[in-house]
Amino acid sequence: MMVSRHLLRRRNLLGWPVLLTLPGCGFHPLYAANGSESGPARTGLGLISVAIIPNRPGQLLRQALQARFDHGDAPAAKRFDLSVSLGIEVEGLGLQSDTTTTRVRFLGHASWTLATRDAARATVTTGSARAVDGLNTFDQQYFAGDIETETIERRLAEALAEQITTQLAAYFDKHPA
Repeated sequence: MMVSRHLLRRRNLLGWPVLLTLPGCGFHPLYAANGSESGPARTGLGLISVAIIPNRPGQLLRQALQARFDHGDAPAAKRFDLSVSLGIEVEGLGLQSDTTTTRVRFLGHASWTLATRDAARATVTTGSARAVDGLNTFDQQYFAGDIETETIERRLAEALAEQITTQLAAYFDKHPA
């Protein structure tokens, strides 16, 4: 089926009025601002220092958060400390008659607190994030299970970091630092 260029061009032009009306309803990009300067969300995220999170999944979460917060135009002085409490629960699913599991579900939960770096250490805002992942288990595949568990921990850390970053960006968008 051949579609004419005229029809495609016309269809693309019909979308422009919708895009032009979005700023009128309050929609705006979360991380951007006018011109080359950063918006309040991006600037606020650059002011956050992430505290150490224990264990390997905590390290992965901290690295994922730092990668999202640190950008080239961030100021050198940090004004906020982000402390995160991470928990990962493992549930066996798909139980067989010999009580072995064939499916494992990982539930990641992170509670976080953003506080000022001054002497008062006042709490600015708090929140939480959740993520779920899973894997199938196979008999005699111990190393494959270990590698898959590490991969799941990394995916959980990325998902939790994305949620925390979005929540903090929304906060800084409403309350510029």
